[in-house]
Amino acid sequence: MITTPASAADPVDIQIVGTNDFHGRLQPDRDIPGAAKYAGAIEALRAENPNTIFAAAGDLIGATTFDSFIAQDKPTIDIFNEMDLDVSAVGNHELDKGYDDLVDRVMAPFDATTNPKGGAGWTYIAANLDEPGTADEIAPSWTKDVAGVTVGFVGAVTEHLPELVSPDGIEGLVVTDIVDATNEEAAELKAAGADVVVLLVHEGAPSTDCATMDDDPTSDFGSIINGVSGDVDAIVSGHTHLNYSCSFPVASWATDATRVVKDRPVVSAGQYGAFLNKLDFSVDPATGTVLAVTNENLNINTGTYEADANVKAIVDQAVADAAGPGSAVLGQLGGAYKRATKADGTENRGGESTLGNFVADVQRWATRKDTFGGAQIAFMNPGGLRKDMVGNADAGYPAGVTYRQAADVQPFANTLVNKQFTGAQIRQILEQQWQPEGSSRPFLRLGTSRAFKYTYDPDAAAGERIGTMWLRGQVIEDDATYSVTANSFLAGGGDNFTAFKDGTSSRDTGQTDLQAMVDYMAVHGADNPATPVWRQHAMGVNWISDNIVQPGSRRVKLDVSSWAFTGVGDVQDTKIFARIGQKTLDRFAVDNTIVALEDVLSAYDETGTARVALGVPADKTGTVTLRLVGNKTGTVVKVPIRVKRR
Repeated sequence: MITTPASAADPVDIQIVGTNDFHGRLQPDRDIPGAAKYAGAIEALRAENPNTIFAAAGDLIGATTFDSFIAQDKPTIDIFNEMDLDVSAVGNHELDKGYDDLVDRVMAPFDATTNPKGGAGWTYIAANLDEPGTADEIAPSWTKDVAGVTVGFVGAVTEHLPELVSPDGIEGLVVTDIVDATNEEAAELKAAGADVVVLLVHEGAPSTDCATMDDDPTSDFGSIINGVSGDVDAIVSGHTHLNYSCSFPVASWATDATRVVKDRPVVSAGQYGAFLNKLDFSVDPATGTVLAVTNENLNINTGTYEADANVKAIVDQAVADAAGPGSAVLGQLGGAYKRATKADGTENRGGESTLGNFVADVQRWATRKDTFGGAQIAFMNPGGLRKDMVGNADAGYPAGVTYRQAADVQPFANTLVNKQFTGAQIRQILEQQWQPEGSSRPFLRLGTSRAFKYTYDPDAAAGERIGTMWLRGQVIEDDATYSVTANSFLAGGGDNFTAFKDGTSSRDTGQTDLQAMVDYMAVHGADNPATPVWRQHAMGVNWISDNIVQPGSRRVKLDVSSWAFTGVGDVQDTKIFARIGQKTLDRFAVDNTIVALEDVLSAYDETGTARVALGVPADKTGTVTLRLVGNKTGTVVKVPIRVKRR
C-alpha cells in the first residue's frame, strides 16, 4: 500500500467489492460456498465500510445449476437484488438466450404478469457493444457518487462473443475492440468529472501468474493490461474463472508527477462465489486524486461469514420450486447407465463406465452440427458424474428419467466447448489419464464417444502407453485434425488434463452439459429408449511374445485387460474369440474379478483380463489382423501381427 501524503485532508475511503462468473451457484458444494454465505460476506464488508460499491464482471446468470436453470435464473436475479449489486459488465452467458432476452426480460423491471422471470435491479454495461438498429438499452458506463467522490465504471464483453453464443440470438449486435471502446469511454467519464474509473471486463487471464500475465501485448488479456489508458484506475476481470489479484505499472503514470499511485490493480475472483475481490481506494475529495489503493481476494469458503437469512430463504424457495419441474420425465432409458466401481462397491474414477461413455456421446451429439464445431469425438471426465443414471426403474426398463435425475448426474452446469486437435494431441490427452505424481487419484479414465476407441499398454513407459486409436473404424493419424468436444472444466485443463488447453479454434457453444442431456433424451421415448452399449472403448494390450512370427507359429502370446465394465448389473464377457478373417482360431476365458482395494491397481481400469496364446495359420504371410471379440458385449480389438517366412 502506498501511504497517503500528509498534505491530503480527510481522504474518502471507498471499497469496491468485485465478483464474476457466479453462474447461479445457489447451494454449497465442494469449494462453492453457496449464495447465503456469499451474501453474508458482502454484508460484512459493507458493515466495515459503508462507502462500498458491489460490482461484477459478468456471467452471473447462464450455465447455472438446476435450481436456478429451471426457473430461467430468476432465483439468481433475486439473490443479487437482495445483495444490492450495483453494476455488472455483460458476460457472454448473459446472452445465452439472445440479446432480446437480456434487455426485455433480465434487465426489464419485474412484473408478476408480464415479466415474472426478470427484474435485475442492477445496471448492465458494455462499451464495446453496438446494439442493433437504434436500440440503446445497454449503457457503456455507469457512475456513482460516494461521499463526494465520483466513481465510474466502464463495461466490456469478450470480443469472442460471436463464437460463444447462438448467432441468431445476437443478430445485429456488433462487438468492437475492448481497448478502444474502454479508452474512449474512460476519457469521457474523466472529462465529465469522474475521480476513479474502473473497468469491468468479461475477459480474463489464461493463468494466475502475475509475473507473466502481461507478457504478450497481443493476447486477449495482455492487450487489455497493456493497452487500457491511464484513465482507468483498476481492472476487474472474469471469463476465465481464475482467481488472481495483481498490480501492473502504467506507463503514463510513471512520469506523471501528480500521480501518487503508479501501479494499477488487475483482479478476478475465480468462479461460483468462492472468492471476492476487495479493492480499497483512498481518494482526496477536493482534487479527486487517488492517494492509495490496495487489492486482495477474499476466500469465502474459509472466511467466517454468517449466512444471510434473506438470501437463504430465496435459495430454499428455489430448491422447493424446482422439485415439481424436476419430476418431469425427459425421456426413456432402456437400461441403467452406471459409473465404474471398486471391489467394495464405491466409485472408481479410474474405470471405464457405460455412463461416462454415454455422456460423452451425448455431448458429441449435441455439438455435431457445424455451428457448434461439427464434433467427431467427445471426452467426459469421471469426476463430473456424481450419480448413476438409472431412471425410475422399479417396474423395469424402459424407464423414464427425470429432469432432476439428469441434473444430479451432472450438477455443475459446465458448458460444452469444441476445439480442434491433431491425432498426436489426442494421444497426449489420453496419456494424461495417468495422473502426475502426488495427485489425489493416480489414474482417471475419460469417457469417450461411441465411434472412438483405442488400445493401450498398461506396462509401457509414460508417453508411450497409447497404441492405436480409431474413429469409425479408421485409424486416427497423428498429423490429421479432428473436432473434439469436452465440458468447460475439462477443456480448460481440469483434472490435470493440460493437453486440452492446446486445442485450436476453441468455441464455447453456450450449451450446458445438462441442456445437452435434456435435448438428447427428448428424442428417446418408449419406442426408442437410450440403451447402454456394453462395448469397451479402451482396451489394454500387452505383448508377451514378439508380434513378428513365422507361419504356423504357436508363439503369439499377449495379455488383454480392461475388457469389463464394473457397474452393478453391467453385462460382461466370459469368453474372447480369437479370429483371423472369418476363422475362429481359439477362445479364451475372461477373468472379471475386480482387483482388491489394497492393490494399487484397484484405482485403474484393468478389470476383465485374459491371456491370449495361439498359432497363426500356415497360409498367412505379411501383416494380418487378429480380431479379439467378446462373446456377450461385442467388444472388438484389432491386433496386427507380422508373419514372416524364414
